[in-house]
Amino acid sequence: MIEVLMWTAVSVAFAMALVVILERAEFGIEEAIDRRNIRRYRPLVERAMAGDDAARRALGAAPARHRITIAWLVIEPLIEDRDPTRIDRARAIAQASSLFPVADRYLRSRRWWRRARALRALGLIQATDRTPQLVAALDDPHPDVRAAALDGLTDMRDMTALEAIVVRVHDTSLHRGRRGAALRAFGTACEPFLLELAAVDPENRLNYIYALAICGTARSRPVLCRWTEDPRVEVRATAYEALGYVGLDDESARVAIEGLKSVDPQVRAMAAYALRGWGQGHAADRLAEHLDDTWAVAVQAARSLQSMGPAGTAQLQARAPREGMGGVLARQLLWQAGDHQS
Repeated sequence: MIEVLMWTAVSVAFAMALVVILERAEFGIEEAIDRRNIRRYRPLVERAMAGDDAARRALGAAPARHRITIAWLVIEPLIEDRDPTRIDRARAIAQASSLFPVADRYLRSRRWWRRARALRALGLIQATDRTPQLVAALDDPHPDVRAAALDGLTDMRDMTALEAIVVRVHDTSLHRGRRGAALRAFGTACEPFLLELAAVDPENRLNYIYALAICGTARSRPVLCRWTEDPRVEVRATAYEALGYVGLDDESARVAIEGLKSVDPQVRAMAAYALRGWGQGHAADRLAEHLDDTWAVAVQAARSLQSMGPAGTAQLQARAPREGMGGVLARQLLWQAGDHQS
């Protein structure tokens, strides 16, 4: 019995390894064919994008199996160049090449790389009529396809996908940078829904703070101020950090100054960070008291003083002659600013 189980396990492992090898081989073959087709069609695509109607017709007559490659040649430059005229020409070529039926077929392909390529192409060409397919692909079993779907929605910037983008803020299967880029693409439009979700989901508050640091406005300040009293140290510290991105008013500046009294160095450091550029009231005086705090706090306090104009410079100059870490930091930042009076 044990021998049978062992052979079964070996057979299953062998079968799984064979599937992976065959998939990679198939992927490699398609990549080689793609490279050949890229060399073949690139000159035609360049002429078509320059307005050559004959080249556009030639692309439209290409075999269906080559059209995703052609579409990618047309669309790939749009990653860096979002010129509306170029996008319109790319869309016209895609329509003449019957890209959309091919892309739809690729979205149903069992080959994950075809699904991923179709999603990126549809996003870059801003095919908003395919937004539901891209949203659905956020739940694809393959991580590269999910990433391509998120990238496509980011490029597309279709407001009907906004809620689907926002709820992915907790999806750790998607790279954090990609999630941030998507929020950044939709901008402040994300803020109301984020605040609405955060109000009923305190467990994930840290992720909402990260998101609001990207797309938050003055509307988020009162909420971030309340979250500086959260029982979790990381949440409190990150809330202060987000206030630094959103910007302060009198009340949030008062909260940040109060945060300098925290027993947690991480919180004090981010409270000092939040005060950058805020030279009003006694903020500079309170920050100067932390130039001899722990290193992380002292550095943030010094950087904030440096950003405060005359009020911060006066505090740095007053402490530059002193011994210890505070004096060293003050002298270094004054030197960086070109102030050699001390």
